[in-house]
Amino acid sequence: MEGIAFSPSNNFNCYPQIHPIKTLIPIPFRFCNYKTNNPNQSLLSFSINSSKTTQTPITQPPPLVVVGSANADIYVEIDRLPTEGETISAKNGQTLAGGKGANQATCGAKLSYPTYFVGQVGDDAHGKLITQALGNGGVRLEYLKSLGGGVPTGHAVVMLQSNGQNSIIIVGGANMSSWPDKLSDQDLDVVKNAGIVLLQREIPDSVNIQVAKAAKGAGVTVIMDAGGMDAPMPQELLKFVDIFSPNESELRRLTGMPTDNFEQISQAAAKCHKMGVRQVLVKLGAKGSALFIEGEEPITQPIIPAAQVVDTTGAGDTFTASFAVALVEGKSKRECLNFAAAAASLCVQVKGAIPSMPDRKSILNLLQSV
Repeated sequence: MEGIAFSPSNNFNCYPQIHPIKTLIPIPFRFCNYKTNNPNQSLLSFSINSSKTTQTPITQPPPLVVVGSANADIYVEIDRLPTEGETISAKNGQTLAGGKGANQATCGAKLSYPTYFVGQVGDDAHGKLITQALGNGGVRLEYLKSLGGGVPTGHAVVMLQSNGQNSIIIVGGANMSSWPDKLSDQDLDVVKNAGIVLLQREIPDSVNIQVAKAAKGAGVTVIMDAGGMDAPMPQELLKFVDIFSPNESELRRLTGMPTDNFEQISQAAAKCHKMGVRQVLVKLGAKGSALFIEGEEPITQPIIPAAQVVDTTGAGDTFTASFAVALVEGKSKRECLNFAAAAASLCVQVKGAIPSMPDRKSILNLLQSV
């Protein structure tokens, strides 16, 4: 697995190389009109024009920072799931880089937006596979740690059926092991200087709480993807989350309420509001998505049909990360939903989560055609 090739756009100059440095490095960009609500962010950078001897000040967009999981996805292609006690043969099998955090970080970088990934892998072949795929995708890896001591990289068994649907079993590995009780100032500094922070539930809740609290204190928007562990959502975490993003089944499980129709989904979202989250972004699969903002009418977005559905793995991560990038770039919530729907539509047409991440040009072309 060689990972994905990264082609920088004309608008940004992202660096896919991995540098042995510990602090957040400003990334120079050609231009931007980015908006930020974080008064603590220092966005002034300099670009040197080779034809002049003076330095021209420009504004640097605050990065997308993803704190989360990185997995080696072990794919087995099957016609159907086995029944209890049954053994079936797979048509094919391969190992690809994935994990909700790594998926979301690669999506941000593929959209030519400066993206940092904070996570952990093992010092093994799977860890090297993931590191290479993230680096090739343009993700900044100064905050990706490789653990020794025999801690394995997290991995997942993805049972991919012929209709493109999948069932997944996750082994936490480094994603759930050996996190420090208190995150370092360096890790929290990159969070505090972000434009948006993306979290998921494939790492310990205690880590997510520290990150969300630091981001919230710095005025940084926090999006919490509900995907991951099947456990109640800590109230201490929810109070630091700006946008909570479950799918239908996650919303049902976490609220204890039915989500069979839109009215029931609205009521479940209202319960999330009472739990302390003002905005709930629900991924509805074939029915599209909806953003429920407390005190406002829901914003709904139908799916943008895919030419063919090859693999739905990573579609939800693509949706959430694309929404985040559009939001940090100052787009309206409706524009963010539309952009994310197009990204998800392209994602499901390619096998493998990280290899399927679409670029900005492909998304815009799809939006122009629908």
